[in-house]
Amino acid sequence: MQTAKKGDKVKVHYHGKLTDGTTFDSSEGRAPLEFEVGSGQVIPGFDEGVTGLQIGEKKTVNIPAAQAYGPVSDDQIVEFPKSQFPADMTPEVGMPLQMSNDQGQTFQVVIKEVKDDTVVLDANHPLAGKDLIFDIELVDIVPGKSSIIMP
Repeated sequence: MQTAKKGDKVKVHYHGKLTDGTTFDSSEGRAPLEFEVGSGQVIPGFDEGVTGLQIGEKKTVNIPAAQAYGPVSDDQIVEFPKSQFPADMTPEVGMPLQMSNDQGQTFQVVIKEVKDDTVVLDANHPLAGKDLIFDIELVDIVPGKSSIIMP
């Protein structure tokens, strides 16, 4: 039986949970997630969890934060002047915002704290610093170029 390996394109169904059992993402009711194993398209722990699975096989994978979205980085938490916000906007803790950097790249931040003259913004991934649990089912394997045998 064929097993998923680096370079294979795979299709998986998954259910992602935090260690307290809270679901943060699932492919239920959607098409399976498709990606190339070992290409960096998914977090390292998910890649490792799929490697070696056979079609139809299910597995629960516990992924520590270091193999998921990494630790919370203090460098990703910044204070931003309130004067830079639109006049008609009232910043509130937990509010998600889209920001852009000097290169024009956009990214999401969340308001962590509102002070008198500044707003504390957190640009860490929402799952940074969290251990994750994934229930994974390998649905299909499409062999990568490395596994094609030429006559």
